[in-house]
Amino acid sequence: MLRVGLLFGGQSAEHEISVQSARNVLAALAPDRYEPVPIGINRQGQWWLTTPEWLLQANPEQLPPFVQGLTPVGVWPGQGLVQFHQQQWEPLPLDVVFPVLHGPRGEDGTVQGLLTLAGVPFVGAGVLGSALGMDKEVMKRLLLQAGLPVAPYRCYRRGQAVAVTDVVAELGLPLFVKPANMGSSVGVSRVGRAEELLPALAKAWQYDPKALVEQAIHGREIECAVLDGSPPQASVPGEIIPQHDFYSYEAKYLDAQGAVFKMPADLTPAQVAQVQALSIRVFQVLECAGLGRVDWFLTPDGQWIVNEINTIPGFTQISMYPKLWELSGISYQDLVSRLLELALSSPAQKCENHLAAMLGDG
Repeated sequence: MLRVGLLFGGQSAEHEISVQSARNVLAALAPDRYEPVPIGINRQGQWWLTTPEWLLQANPEQLPPFVQGLTPVGVWPGQGLVQFHQQQWEPLPLDVVFPVLHGPRGEDGTVQGLLTLAGVPFVGAGVLGSALGMDKEVMKRLLLQAGLPVAPYRCYRRGQAVAVTDVVAELGLPLFVKPANMGSSVGVSRVGRAEELLPALAKAWQYDPKALVEQAIHGREIECAVLDGSPPQASVPGEIIPQHDFYSYEAKYLDAQGAVFKMPADLTPAQVAQVQALSIRVFQVLECAGLGRVDWFLTPDGQWIVNEINTIPGFTQISMYPKLWELSGISYQDLVSRLLELALSSPAQKCENHLAAMLGDG
């Protein structure tokens, strides 16, 4: 039986979403194949060993303090994870880790770097792919270099002077302003008037030192899930029809009527083939691994424009990534199993495990 570490919580604004995702992943782990080991990360960044019961009973919006009766967890480079037990650090044996984390300090390569140093296999992209998937500005530069279409944009660092008139003249109105490193539409604003631009940038800068100002794309919002393999495969695409001004955090997680989901999306066979091939291309250009969900705009004239990739997409009951794979013939439980198998079989993980073993023998 494989011991699976579930990393959840984290320090980002998507903490509650991570808890919800982790509960669903936990429920999908076949009890005859996997032994779950939930590890919670509180908002201060501390790691604590929890139990499946604790995770299932926790209210995602009102988590009890992790420190109440729980065991601290740390990372020992080259040796794996450790737990503080009976006044000393002891090994915490794990076969693989599933980081069910969203946003900065979880999905951006930081945790992936720790797990790589520890020599523990993990689900999803490595340090580089995670960082590229999180930083929307660097992501756009690489996609443009690869010949993939993105929305026209400008990037501004916190405190940088912004010539509002020039921005509006170049990109038009409405505009979208978003933090460069954040997910789930946290910190995103729709700017309909020029005087709204600077307040929107100030809001975005609260979450990240870089903010993007993007031209609004008038088109359908299509999402396509990618599952790694030889070669990677793409799911049937789905469509999101927001019932708000845009697909905001509230529409995604707080308002049950915030969006209408059409799965599969109403596309021609040629369009389906196009977006599937393009999604795999985005996945590869950005050095991703394991899984990813690529978000697109389909314009009225039939042009596909990349919005972004999510390297650890949501795994809640209403999340698009598992739903699209269910529609494509892979159940939630089988999807989780395949992701764990990919983590254990990837050449990079095998190399890291071999190196850790060598260091341990020395």
